[in-house]
Amino acid sequence: MSEEILTLSCLEQADLIRQKKLSPVELVQACLARIERYDPLLRAWISIDAAGALAQARRAETEIIQGRYRGPLHGLPYGVKDQMHALGLPTTLGTRVLNEEEMIAPCNAAVIEKLQQAGAILLGKQNLHEFGKGGTLEFAYGQPRNPWNPDYSASSSSTGSGIATAAGMCSFSIGEDTGGSIRGPAAFNGVVGLRPTFGRVSRHGAVMAGYTTDVLGPLCRRVADAAQVLSAIAGHDPRDLLSSRRQDTAFLPRPGQSLKGVKLGIVREIAYNDSTSDEVKTAFDAAVGVLKQQGAEVVVLSLPLTLYAVPLLLLSLDADVAAWFVSKYLRDRYDRFDAGTRTRLAAAALIPATVYNRAMRGRVLARRQLLDAFEQVDLLICPTTPTAPKLIEQMQERLDTGDDAVARLMERRIGLYPFSLANVPALSVPMGLSRQGLPLALQFAARPFAEQQLLQAADIYENATPWHTLQPDLAHTLAGRTTQEKR
Repeated sequence: MSEEILTLSCLEQADLIRQKKLSPVELVQACLARIERYDPLLRAWISIDAAGALAQARRAETEIIQGRYRGPLHGLPYGVKDQMHALGLPTTLGTRVLNEEEMIAPCNAAVIEKLQQAGAILLGKQNLHEFGKGGTLEFAYGQPRNPWNPDYSASSSSTGSGIATAAGMCSFSIGEDTGGSIRGPAAFNGVVGLRPTFGRVSRHGAVMAGYTTDVLGPLCRRVADAAQVLSAIAGHDPRDLLSSRRQDTAFLPRPGQSLKGVKLGIVREIAYNDSTSDEVKTAFDAAVGVLKQQGAEVVVLSLPLTLYAVPLLLLSLDADVAAWFVSKYLRDRYDRFDAGTRTRLAAAALIPATVYNRAMRGRVLARRQLLDAFEQVDLLICPTTPTAPKLIEQMQERLDTGDDAVARLMERRIGLYPFSLANVPALSVPMGLSRQGLPLALQFAARPFAEQQLLQAADIYENATPWHTLQPDLAHTLAGRTTQEKR
C-alpha cells in the first residue's frame, strides 16, 4: 500500500474503504509500521494496542464486506490524548506521579464509546504535557518533537495528538483543550484542530481538573474531517453534569459555498499584538485577502478585555487545577512532579480566595465583551499563535524576570485563552509556512453552538488555499537526524 494513503483526509480514506479499495486491516498495519519507524524520534505515543487494533480492523473489514457499513469513520484508526480512559490501556497522564494501580482505566471515555459505535479503531494513547496542563520541562515518556523539524516545539499539551495526525500515524486524534491544547498543537504541526463549545462533547471518562474550561475535540488533516468526527462524538450525556442537552449533530460543511454575506471581525488586540511576528502578520493579511476574495466582509474590532484573558484564566483556572492536585498528590509526591508542573501548581495553590473571586468576576466581563462582538459580526478571526514554532528549548517556560514572564505568558496564550475563557467554539487551520518551513495557522471563532457556521467558513478558506496539501517530509527528517547522530 502506498504511504500516500496515510496522508489522505479521513473522508478520502473512508471513501476508499467504503468502495472496498482499501482494507481497514491494511490501513491499521500501515499506521503501526509508520509509528514503529518514526515514533522513536517524534514521541507522539505513550502506549499502543497493536493486537487490539488489528482485531478491531478485522472485525470492521468483515462488517463492511457483509454490507454492514456504519459510516465514514468505520475502519479508520485514531488515537486519544492520554487523559482519556480506555479499558485495557493505562491512563498515564504523562506523569511519573501515579503508581501503576492508579493508571488502571475504570471505563472507556464517552468519546471512545461513541467512536466505537461509529466503527473507528483505537490505536492507543498519545503523549501530552504532564497532567495535560502545559509547561512540562522533562517528559516522562519522551520529548515530543515537531514532524516538520524535530528540533522545534510541537506546542502543548495535546502534543502527541498533533504530531501523530500530521505525521500520518493515524487518521485523526482526539485531544483536550483547556487554554488552547488542541488549537496550539494543531497550529504548530500543520493540521486542523477544533475546540467545540463547552458542553458540546461529553467529558465522562476523561480526567478533567480544569472543570470550568476543559473540552474534548478532534485534530484532523482537513476541516471536513473535524466536522465528521464532531458529528460522531457530540451529544448530551447525563454522566457529564455539564453536558449540554442540545442534540444537533449536523456539522459537515456544504460544498460549493462562498462567504458572501458573512461578516468577519479581526480582533485587533490578538491579531496585532506586540507579540505577533512580522511573518505571522504577513501570512494573516494574506489570509484575510483570501477571505475577502471568497466574498466575506472583514472589519477590525477592538476587544480590549481580551488582553486580560491570560491573567484571568491563570488566576482562576490554575487555582482550580491546583485544588484538585493538592489534596491528591502535591503534598505527598512533590518530588515526583516535573519541575515545570510543580512550580506552576504550587504557585497556583497560593492564590488567595479573594483574588480567585475577583478573577472569576473578571472572566464574566471579558466573556461578555467577546460574546457581544457576535452582535456585530458572524465570526472572529486572528492568528492561532503570534509566532511560528520555536526551538524546543526556547519554548520552555524558564522565567528570569517579571518582564520576561509577562512576555512569554502572553506570547504563548494571547491567541488561545480569550476563546477558552468565553467557552466558545474555535478552530485552527493551516495558514502557510514560516521562513524555516514550519506551519503557521489561522483561527476562527464563533458564538456558542455555532460549529456548523464555523466549520463552513474554515472549509471555504481551506479549499481556496494550498496549505492543507503540504505534508512534513518524515523520511528527510529521520535521515537528517540520523546523519547528525552519526556525526
